Amino acid sequence: MSALHEAQYPQRILDYMEGFLISKTLFTSCELGVFDFLLASRRPLSAAEVAEGLGTSRDGMERLLSACVGLQLLTAHHSHADVLYSNTEMSRMYLTKCSPRSLYHSILYSSSTLYLCWNYLTDAVREGRNQHERAFGVSSGDLFGAVYRSDEETLSFMQLMNSIWNICGEDIVMAFDLSPFKTIYDLGGCSGALARRCVTAYPGCCVTIFDLPKVVRMSREHFISQENEGILFFEGDFFRDPLPEADLYILARILHDWTDSRSLELLTKVYQRCRTGGGVLLVEALLHEDNSGPVTAQLYSLNMLVQTEGRERKTSEYAALLTAAGFASIQVRRTGKIYDAILATK
Repeated sequence: MSALHEAQYPQRILDYMEGFLISKTLFTSCELGVFDFLLASRRPLSAAEVAEGLGTSRDGMERLLSACVGLQLLTAHHSHADVLYSNTEMSRMYLTKCSPRSLYHSILYSSSTLYLCWNYLTDAVREGRNQHERAFGVSSGDLFGAVYRSDEETLSFMQLMNSIWNICGEDIVMAFDLSPFKTIYDLGGCSGALARRCVTAYPGCCVTIFDLPKVVRMSREHFISQENEGILFFEGDFFRDPLPEADLYILARILHDWTDSRSLELLTKVYQRCRTGGGVLLVEALLHEDNSGPVTAQLYSLNMLVQTEGRERKTSEYAALLTAAGFASIQVRRTGKIYDAILATK
């Protein structure tokens, strides 16, 4: 759209202003189970059939399905008698729970947790701190005590992380050749999705998921089975407890939770326990050096404001932290997706 046309009709501003309508349409469709119901039916269904099957009003479901067609999440099949609906290939791949690349749980977390936090973005910008207390009535003094405030919320967060690495994990573990690193600790390894990607790509390595006792318990119960060879667990708090010696430490979406001082504290601890020739793999959404984007990372940085103590950073900022911690050789790989990789060696 030309600048002149935008001045006469602000389509971009309207798109931004009404963007939450799209998000809530997607969230609601997943929450109600629309895409899974259509998948299970094995044939296109009418709005009346979907409404009856999911226990909703026919009128409301008809409007929801129509909006999903407009968003290219569903396909409409027009017959002489009715309109029938079916999933698109994209919806089958990313919005149904049974798909190995499903984002279903990530979407539910966005709806039930992130959306509520973002209601207080104005307060977060004014105050410069996260909004757990306003959104959920819990103190953010212990950051992950707030994030893991119940078993249900813990599992929801872990499912979010699991779905993210299901679509981005392979690019991360293949960004560098990690085969020389035999003993790997995934600090804050959560559901173990990245650990599974790592042992699949490098069968000769052993990956230990280092996380809080509650998270380790949930990971054993819901995500990592005994058949996942090469994956071990270590219960602990990586700030408070000693780190075992290893060849490589993975910090995936960890440093963006914390201030520069806390990030340097952790990186220094990692450097001291890292074997000579070993290193640390950072996985983060990297900002451009000229502040021009990527817009996803810029929005994620705002999310860090409403949810955590940290922020997204530029490559130069991570390099400065790594250098201050003692690491000498620093390499960066852009994946072209949400998350990028930085490998620093000792």
